[in-house]
Formats: sequence, C-alpha cells, structure tokens
Amino acid sequence: MNRRRLLQAATAATALAGTVRASRAAEDQKPHFPRDFLWGTSTSAYQIEGRGDRSADCIWDSFCRLPGTIRDGSNGDIACDDYHRFLEDIALLAGAGLKAYRFSIQWPRVLPEGAGEIAQSGLDFYSRLADALLEAGIEPWACLYHWDLPQALQDRGGWLERSIADRFVDYATLMAGRLGDRITRWAMFNEPNVHAIIGHGLGEHAPGLRGRQNMFAAMHHQNLAQGRALAALRQAGGGKLQLGTVLSLQPVLPAEGLDANTEAARMWDAVWNRAYLDPLFHGSYPERLAADLAPLLRPDDLAAISQPIDFLGINYYSRMHQKADPDGLVGSNWGALPTGTKTTGMGWSIEPDGLYEMLIELRDRYGNPAMFVTENGASFHDEVGPSGRVEDGERIAFLRDHLAACHRALAEGVNLHGYFVWTILDNFEWAFGYTQHFGLVQVDRDTLKRVPKASYDWFAAVARSGVAD
Repeated sequence: MNRRRLLQAATAATALAGTVRASRAAEDQKPHFPRDFLWGTSTSAYQIEGRGDRSADCIWDSFCRLPGTIRDGSNGDIACDDYHRFLEDIALLAGAGLKAYRFSIQWPRVLPEGAGEIAQSGLDFYSRLADALLEAGIEPWACLYHWDLPQALQDRGGWLERSIADRFVDYATLMAGRLGDRITRWAMFNEPNVHAIIGHGLGEHAPGLRGRQNMFAAMHHQNLAQGRALAALRQAGGGKLQLGTVLSLQPVLPAEGLDANTEAARMWDAVWNRAYLDPLFHGSYPERLAADLAPLLRPDDLAAISQPIDFLGINYYSRMHQKADPDGLVGSNWGALPTGTKTTGMGWSIEPDGLYEMLIELRDRYGNPAMFVTENGASFHDEVGPSGRVEDGERIAFLRDHLAACHRALAEGVNLHGYFVWTILDNFEWAFGYTQHFGLVQVDRDTLKRVPKASYDWFAAVARSGVAD
C-alpha cells in the first residue's frame, strides 16, 4: 500500500471513529429509564366498556340523556365495547410490550344499587379481565372509582352526603376481597378533584351539580371515603395489597396581567391540588379553604383521611393559567395562555416542564412518596395518512417531551417508578363525546375496528427498550 492509500485509510478510520463517537454521544443524550421502570397504559370503565349487561344506571348514563351535556350527543352505551372485546384489547397491550394496565371497576356493574345485592356477572367480568391480563404477563391495576357512581346512590345525595363514605368502604372491601388474590395494586380514586370541581361545582360533568358548597361537600366526603377505605383494605389485605390513589395534579400559574391573578392562582391551586394532597400527607386542609370546609369537619375526620399510601398516581396534562374572576367558583377562572403557547386538540397548553415541576414539588413538599405517572397523553386532530393509518407525529413529540421531563425529575431524585400513557384506545371523552382522540389505537366508530397509530409503534419501542427516542 503506497503512502497516499495509507493516508486515505487513516483519514477514513478517523472519520469513522468520529462518527461512532457522535452516534454514542447522541444515544447517551436520549432519556434512558431504569430497567425496572414500569410501562403501562390507563383506561376507565365508562369510557371503553360499553353498557353490556349492566342492569343499573350510573350518573353518566343519566347525564348523557340531558340535552346539551355532550358535545356530539353521544354516550357510553357502546363506547369501545371492551366488555365484549377485552381479549382483543389485551392483545394490543401485550403487542406493545406493556407490563401494566390500570383499569377502573364500574361500581354499578357489581352493585347495581350501590350496596346490597351483588351482580355476579359484573364480578365475573373483572375476574376474567384480571386472569387474562396475568396470563398475558401484564400486571392489573384496579381503580375503584372513576366517576361512575350508581344512580341509586346519587338519588340519595351521592357525594354530598357523608354516608357515601360508608357505602364506598363496603364496595372497596367487596372488590378487594374477591380480586385481591390476583390484583395487588389498588387505587381508591381517579381524579376526585376533577369529579368534585367539574361535576359538583361547575356542572360540566356528571352529576351536573353547581355551586361552591356542593363542590366542597363532595371534596371532603371523597377524602373521607378514601381514608376509610385505605384503612379497611390495609387491614383486610394483611399487608399484601399495594394501596394508593390517583390525582390530577397541575401547576397553577397566574395568567398574565392583573396583580389579582396571583391570589386567584393561589386559591385555585388550593382547590385543585392541595385540597387532596395536604390532608392526605399533612393531615390538614389548606388555610384558604378552612371556612368552606369547617361545617363539614368532625373531630376525627382528618386523622381518618391522613392514611399511609404505597403509591401516588399523578395524572398530568398541562399547567393551569388562572385569572381573577368574581363570578368564578372560588373567585378564579381559566385565563389566557402565554403568547405562543402550543395547544392540543382539547385546547390544553403543551408544557412538559409543568410535569417536571409537579414531580419536584411532590418530592420537596410531600415527602417524595413512591410515584407513578398514571395518565399523560394528548388529543390531536388525527388524520389517516397514505399508509392507511394515523401518522400522529404530534402525539409522539408530546409523549417524548413529557418523558424527557420525567427523566429529568428522576435524575434529580424524584421517587418515580413508572409511566402509564393515556390511553390505548380512542374512546368516549366525557362531555366531548367522541370528538376527541387520545388513543394510541384508532377505533372506527361504525365498526369498532382497532387500528394502531404510529404512536403505538413508537411507544412500544420505548416500553421494550426503556429509551425515549
């Protein structure tokens, strides 16, 4: 080999080494999650199951019948028909390499009147679901309440009545007793704050109630029911069950403009976030809410509410930007987003740094409990591409950026153990009906055919590799 060829070979080798180093550096910059980090997805019963053979109404059945409550006039009677197609949907979970699935149990499916006579068909369904998940190598996570109160209990006052806490404990004890041999992880509630504020204060969700007093009554009775159920299940489970709850937690910022927006944001933060976190972890309600909650409190309530938990589920979608509004529920209302803020199809701001901020706050202010992101995702105006499926690059970018926020928090000592995407299937999106699409899988509304989107393949690769590429 002559001198020129030797020089060319050396140059090529140097270039190749540089390329390899650059490739390794780029790979190192991608978020790599721990090997035992849990990847999953979450759903809720009313949004996907369909009515099936459920004999009794829940409050969402009644709410959907009211004119003007649902944007497209739809309901959850069919939804995704998961009640009959759950094996097909479990195959989708397994195909994505997911190791956990958080679903909710419909209270009226197992207790049509909310108490008393048991519907065996409902118990059998959730038993089959748990067995099928375990057979597929997927850990079942059961949520006891995702907003579908039996209408029979609503007719007796629902969450406005203190006695609802006793009914919830009975229901929780029944379910854990029947399924606790196969389901270890139990969440008492999903987003009780949304249910109290949007459903009992603003009237935009079931049961459609309005007013500050209704909101605070629902809030306190949810907290009381949760605390009592945690204590009952911990005793009944003999320490074998992992018990927790799931909250919608969003950093609250003052909207740009008036100085009064600062106090409005602090008040909304107290209602949305701290009305649930403070009594659970600190045994007290925020001072700003003391006057509203005082008539509801009895001497031992806060001790009953402040129970130890094994995990906290965090549902995060966006920051909240609040403005002062004397006509608002608590003198606060949603304000304008900062100029240039990108939004999802729901009009929610895309701010992944808010997830990082919330995780850090839970570390610093609430003792760094064992945490899982139990919902995070986005609705976009999905369109079928030339490939015949939805090429949802916006959703992939959204998830990638939020996973980067999780990874950053992990690196700073946040006790985060897993991430559950919302959600696997396009489904009934509450007051928006079927006009919004959060799923990794498209569901044809006429045929109910499931067609995975590009985001399904992307998230499957993340779940298998632990790298958010």
